[in-house]
Amino acid sequence: MSTRTLSDGVKRTTLPSGLRIVTEAIPTTRSAALGVWVGIGSRDETPGMLGASHFLEHLLFKGTHKRTALQISAELEAVGGETNAFTTKEYTCYYARVLDADLPLAVDVLCDAVADSLIEPADVETERGVILEEIAMHEDEPGDEVHDIFTEAIFGDHPLGRLISGTEESITPMTRAQINGFYRRRYKAPHIVIAAAGNLDHATVVRLVRKALAGTALDSAPAAPAPPRGGTKRVPTQKPHTVVRNRDTEQGHLVIGGVGIGRRDERRFALGVLNNVLGGGMSSRLFQEIRERRGLAYSVYSYASQYADAGLFGVYAGCAPGKVEEVLDLARAELARVASEGVTAEEVARGKGMVKGSYVLGLEDTGSRMSRLAKSELLYGDLMAVDELLARVDAVTRDEVNAIAAELFAQPMSLAVVGPFDESAFGTHG
Repeated sequence: MSTRTLSDGVKRTTLPSGLRIVTEAIPTTRSAALGVWVGIGSRDETPGMLGASHFLEHLLFKGTHKRTALQISAELEAVGGETNAFTTKEYTCYYARVLDADLPLAVDVLCDAVADSLIEPADVETERGVILEEIAMHEDEPGDEVHDIFTEAIFGDHPLGRLISGTEESITPMTRAQINGFYRRRYKAPHIVIAAAGNLDHATVVRLVRKALAGTALDSAPAAPAPPRGGTKRVPTQKPHTVVRNRDTEQGHLVIGGVGIGRRDERRFALGVLNNVLGGGMSSRLFQEIRERRGLAYSVYSYASQYADAGLFGVYAGCAPGKVEEVLDLARAELARVASEGVTAEEVARGKGMVKGSYVLGLEDTGSRMSRLAKSELLYGDLMAVDELLARVDAVTRDEVNAIAAELFAQPMSLAVVGPFDESAFGTHG
C-alpha cells in the first residue's frame, strides 16, 4: 500500500489490489461526498450487451448479502444523506452525500453495494421494465433525442455512437447470467477509484474502505492500477450527412456540428474558450444573433464532448418548426464566419473569464470536489492543481483559438433534426 500527497489537502492511497482512494480534506465544511468510480462505461460493451453498464447501475442498489434494497436506501436516508448513480460512455459512478459524521456509514453502504451485489433474477426483471420505460420516456423528449441522433451521425456504429441506455432490442433479451458475467469480469479493483471530499481524515477513509471491502471480490490479488484509457487508434467517423426524424412536436430541434478533439489534446483549453465565445452564454455570438436580436429560439448553445481518443462539437437550437431553416442558416453562417475571420481579442478575454469562473464556482461544494478528484485520477492519471489549470486557460492565445476554429468549423458538418419534417428535408449534407 502506498500513499502520496498530491496537493494541499489531497492525498492518494493505492491498495495492493490496484484500487485507488483519493481524498480532499475540507475542514470548513460539515458534509462529505463519496463516490465509487468504475472505469467501465457503455463503450466497453459488445453489441449484444448494449446497455449492460446502465443496467448494472440500476441493479447494484437492489441488494447484497448484508442489505436489502430497502436497507441500502433507508440507512442513508435515515441520516439525511442522498445517494445516486450515473453511467457515461467511459465510466460509471455511484455516489453519496452525507453529514461528515456519517461518512463511515456511506463508505460501508456504497462499498457493499458495488462490491457484493446479488443481481437477483427477480430484480433483473423489475429493473428491465424500469429501463424500458426510461428508454421510452427519453424517446418522448425530442430535445434529448436529437443529441443522440447527432452523436450516431458522427460515430455511427462505433460504441461511442451508441445509446448509453441500450435499446429495447438489446435490453429485452439480456439475461441475468450475461449481466452478472459483465459485472464480475469488468468491476475489478484496478479499474476503480474511490474519491471523497469534505471534513474527513484520509487515513480514516482508507481504513474504512479496506474494512468494507474485506472478503469481497474487490479485495483481490495484488495488481497495478489500470492506466487511463488510451487512444491506440483513431476512432472511425461517418461521412458528414443529415438525419431527420419525423416527430409530431411543437418545436423543431436541431444539432449541427462535426468531429472534435479528444480530452488529452492540448488544444482543449483553446476549444473551451472558443466554445464560450460561440455559444456558451448569453453574451455568446449565437445567443445574441439568434435569440436576442431576432427572437427565433428560446434555447441555443454550442458544446464540445471529449472522450479518451475522440470528440465532437455541436450547435443546438430549439425553435418553431417554421423557423428551423432560418436558424440553421444563421448557425451555419456564424460557424463559417468564425472559421474564416476568427474571434476578437475582447471575445477571447471574455471566453477565458467564463471558463475560469465556471470552473472555480463549480468547486464550491463537496460533491464537485469529489468528482474532480475521481475524474483526474481515472481519466488523466494525475491531479492538475486549480491554479495550474487556471494558468493554462490564461495562457491561451487568440491565434490558438482561431486555429482550432479554422480547423473544426471549416469542415463539412453533420446535421440532426427532430420535428414535424419530411425525412428527406434539409438535403443530404450538413
